[in-house]
Amino acid sequence: MVIVGEAGSILIPELPRARSGAERLRGLRLLHTHLSPDGLSQEDLMDMLFLRLDAVIVLTVSPAGEPVQWQAAHLLPSPAHAPDSARPVPYRLDALRPWDQTEAHFASTARALEDELARRSDDARQAGGGTGRAVLVSVSAEPRLTQEQHLDELAELARTAGLDVAGRMVQRVAQVNPKFILGKGKMAELEVLALQGQADTLIFDGELAPAQLHNLADITERKVLDRTQLILDIFAQHAVTRAGKLQVELAQLRYTLPRLTGKNRAMDRLMGGIGGRGPGETKLETDRRRSRERMARLRRELDQLRRQRAFTRGRRSRRGIPLAALVGYTNAGKSTLLNSLTRSEVLAENKLFATLDPTTRRLRFPAEREIILADTVGFIRNLPRELMDAFRATLEELEAADLLIHVADASHPDMLQQVSAVEAILEDLELQHVPRLLVLNKWDSLALPVRAEMLDAFPGALPVSALRGEGLGALLAALEQRLIAHEPGRALLLPEDASLRLQ
Repeated sequence: MVIVGEAGSILIPELPRARSGAERLRGLRLLHTHLSPDGLSQEDLMDMLFLRLDAVIVLTVSPAGEPVQWQAAHLLPSPAHAPDSARPVPYRLDALRPWDQTEAHFASTARALEDELARRSDDARQAGGGTGRAVLVSVSAEPRLTQEQHLDELAELARTAGLDVAGRMVQRVAQVNPKFILGKGKMAELEVLALQGQADTLIFDGELAPAQLHNLADITERKVLDRTQLILDIFAQHAVTRAGKLQVELAQLRYTLPRLTGKNRAMDRLMGGIGGRGPGETKLETDRRRSRERMARLRRELDQLRRQRAFTRGRRSRRGIPLAALVGYTNAGKSTLLNSLTRSEVLAENKLFATLDPTTRRLRFPAEREIILADTVGFIRNLPRELMDAFRATLEELEAADLLIHVADASHPDMLQQVSAVEAILEDLELQHVPRLLVLNKWDSLALPVRAEMLDAFPGALPVSALRGEGLGALLAALEQRLIAHEPGRALLLPEDASLRLQ
């Protein structure tokens, strides 16, 4: 392949991707000329890094057009210190040599390098259980400590999705680059980090604009995801019921529709045939139209689901059975609390968004009195709007609740921020008028001084341990007092085992 460029630059066309991968080289060597005595430039080395070339070679040419010197570089399995670099670099740069001294072993070097990359990739997969590997990235104007906390949560999301975290990068900027998020130099540093960690995915904290996703995909060979895509993928993995799958698919289509872009003019297909004369539709337009039609069908099915649930809620309301809904940050222990109170076996895992579909159970009190206890999907900061709208049918359970039980993870270092995030989401859902009860879960994990501080900060909260059963008696008493009308003179009674669990 021969490409002609200008004196200062050369445009490399899109190269075949058949051999692309975290442990594979491209199978191509780039040999080009410099119309100057300068050797390989930083841009040449970055092209080798991003395109995963076997090697990049430059031949310098004199003003008379005669060859002078040549220089080569190739990637390394892990960064090493170069003589003229203060930080490790992921490549080896040979010295300039006379043009007629051409003894080199590029093929054997490339094979040895690829074998070493494959070995490291196999070791990484075995250490991570065979799952994919990702590098987490935060680019924001927020303080570095806040960015690190957000990346901690993003790492939990990645673990829930089945990814191992191979590295993380934090960059604090006054204003985010609207085109690439990262500059070319920082992007090269990220590529080095991904190469060193054998990562095949880059996950950015926050939501990327369609243009940013497209531009990043042009720079790197790795898969690029943002936080919203990661959460949608987790929801797709955990959706079990038909309602949950419908809601997740609708959310995915809402997110994908503005990001549908044609790769090139060769992908356009004119829709011809009888009645289809004229310019017709491109493939991109057809994909968008089909997405809109599918979204319309999903909305109709979810509207039917909403009517069915409204009928169920109305029948329950006519029977006079109170409804208490568990809300809170994801992985705060809502499902575990539901199991402990109702002796159920709802799925409860130490993962984010382990529960998606609403679950209702009856909680019986003495004298044949009962309430309905509902477990709902967990919340998270900056909950994607696509999920908020798609799960409207599920969240309507909260609107009919007589009491919201806000379950908070008292042992989490960002507990205050999590409580604030849940309160903000409830306000967005216009549920601020519904009475609520704050429950501080995982109380057994706190030291005594921290417990005192927590009770001072939240004087009306109830401390419990859903896993150990501590404090459930006081919670049951509070539920009965708030939701069940007592006859005059009747003493407040608890289930027989409530006092034992309280002890």
